[in-house]
Amino acid sequence: MWDTLIATHDAGRVQAIAAILVRHGFGDLVQRLGLTRALARAGTFLPLERIEELAALPSRVRVRRALEEMGPCFVKLGQVLATRVDLFPPDWIAEFSRLQNAVPPVPFDAICSEMCAALGVAPEAAFGSIDPVPLAAASIAQVHRARLHDGREVVAKVRRPGIRPVIEADLRLLQYVARKIESRLPDLRRFHPVGIVSQFRTSLMRELDLAAECRHAERIAASFVGEPRLVVPAVYWPYTSERMNVQDFVDGIPVADLQALAAAGIDRVQVARSGAQLVLKMVLSDGFFHADPHPGNVFVLGDGRIALIDYGMIGRLSPTRRAEVVNLMFGLVERDPGRVTEILLDWTERPDVDETQLAVDIDAFVDRYHGIPLGELDLAGMLLEVTTLLRSHRLALPADLALLIKTCLTLDGLGRSLDPGFDMARQARPFLRRAIAAQYSPRAVAMRSARAMTDTVRLMAALPGELRRLLRAVRGGGARLHVQVEELDDFSRQVSHSANRLAGSMVIAALIVGSSIVITVSGGPTLLGLPFFGLLGFVGASLLGLWLLWSIFRSGGGR
Repeated sequence: MWDTLIATHDAGRVQAIAAILVRHGFGDLVQRLGLTRALARAGTFLPLERIEELAALPSRVRVRRALEEMGPCFVKLGQVLATRVDLFPPDWIAEFSRLQNAVPPVPFDAICSEMCAALGVAPEAAFGSIDPVPLAAASIAQVHRARLHDGREVVAKVRRPGIRPVIEADLRLLQYVARKIESRLPDLRRFHPVGIVSQFRTSLMRELDLAAECRHAERIAASFVGEPRLVVPAVYWPYTSERMNVQDFVDGIPVADLQALAAAGIDRVQVARSGAQLVLKMVLSDGFFHADPHPGNVFVLGDGRIALIDYGMIGRLSPTRRAEVVNLMFGLVERDPGRVTEILLDWTERPDVDETQLAVDIDAFVDRYHGIPLGELDLAGMLLEVTTLLRSHRLALPADLALLIKTCLTLDGLGRSLDPGFDMARQARPFLRRAIAAQYSPRAVAMRSARAMTDTVRLMAALPGELRRLLRAVRGGGARLHVQVEELDDFSRQVSHSANRLAGSMVIAALIVGSSIVITVSGGPTLLGLPFFGLLGFVGASLLGLWLLWSIFRSGGGR
C-alpha cells in the first residue's frame, strides 16, 4: 500500500501529514507506521524549538491541533472521535468537541462556478438575489442566504470546489494508517481504528452528497406530520443536487442565546422539554434521528416552535437495536446484572473479555440504581458510567450506539443549559414504558416465537444438505484453511530487505577482492597507470556501496 501511495499524487499529501505529526510530537508514531521516508523528508525543515514547544502540551491538545492543521477530512474525523465516548475519557471527548468546522470561506466567484455546475444555468437565472457573504463556512460546504424570484427567503448550501478528490485521497491514507495501527501497534488496537475509519468513511461520503441531507430532513419531517412543535426546513428539489441544496431560511433565535430567548418571552423550560421529547421520539420510536443536535443546529421561533437544521449527521437504530437499548434500561431498573452483561457482551463482540470480572463490576453498577424509579434515573450520568465501565474493560460499542450515547449526552447538556432542573430520564420515561409494553405484548411475543420457530425449521431442513456439501469438499480436497497474520507479512518483508542488502554487500565484497587481484596482474589495458579492469571493478564497488548506504538511509536505518 505504501508503494501505491508513493507512486501516485498522494505522496505529497503523505509527506505533508508526516510533517504535521512530527511537528506535534508524534514522530515516533510516524516511524512505527512505516512512513520513514516521509518522516526523513519532514524532519529536514522542522525547527527543533517549535517541536519542543508543542511536545510540552498534553497529548489530547496536540492531537486536536494536528487534526485541525491536517485539514477538513481530519477535522471531520475528530468530530467522529468526539462521539466515541466508549473509547475516550471525558477530557479527550471535550478536546475533540472543540474541533470546529469553521474555515476561511471560498471566494464567491468560485462558489458561483460551483452553483452553475450544479444548476446547469447561471445562479442569477435561478435566484432573484444571493448574498455574497456566507452565513457559515464549514469544511465540506458553505451556506449563502438567497431569495427566489417569487420572493421566498432560502439558504443555498454549496459544496466547496475540489473538496471530493482531497477527501478521497485523505480517506485512502486513513485506511492505510488504520491497518498499520492494528498490525503494528497492539496497544492502540483496542480503539478499533479500522472500524472507526470505516464508520467515518461512510459518514463522510454521505455528507458529501448534499441531496442526501435533504432526503434525511424529509424523512424526519414525514414522521412528525401533525406535530406542531417541530419545524424542518422545506427542500426546493429543482435547485438541489449532490453539489448543492436549497432549503427554507429559518428566521429564529439560536437556542444558546439565552438572553435573546428571555427578551422574546420564550419559555426556556418548555423548549428544553419539547426538544428532548422530539429527539427521544426519533430515537426510541422511529430509529432514525438527528445525531448532531448541538446549539448551532437548533433554533427557536418566535412562537416557541423548535427548528432543527443540518441533517448531514444522522443516526439509525434497527428495531433489534432499539429492543436491546430498552432491555438494557429494563435490566438496570429491575436490578438484573445478568441481562445487562449479556447485552454489553453482545454489543462488544470480544472473545477475550474477563466475563467474571465484568459481571462483578456490572453487578456493583446495577446495585447503585436498584430501587430508583425509572423517572428518577440520571440518564446522562448512567450513560457516562456505562462508557467508563466499557473503557475499563477495553470494550468498544458499535458505531450506532456510540452515536446514540453522544446524542443523548449532547441533548442532556443542551436541556440543562436551558433549564437547570432538566431531567432527561423523566422525559424518556413515557417512551421507555411504551417500548417495554410493546416489546412484551402478547402479539409481539407471539410474532418473535413464530419467527424463531420458522428460522429453526429452515435451519434443520438445510442442515443435511450443508453437511453433505462440506463432506464432499473435504473428500475432494476442496476444503482449505487460510490463515493470514499481518505481523508475519511485515516480518517477511523485513527479512527480504535484509537478504537483498546482504546479497548486495557480498557482491560488493567480491568486486573489491577480485579487483584487488586483477590490479596486481601486469599486462592488459591501463587507465591512469592502473590496470583498467581492476579500476573498473573498484568504481563499480564504490557505486554499489553508495547505493546501499542511500537505501539504508532512506528506510530510516534499516527495516
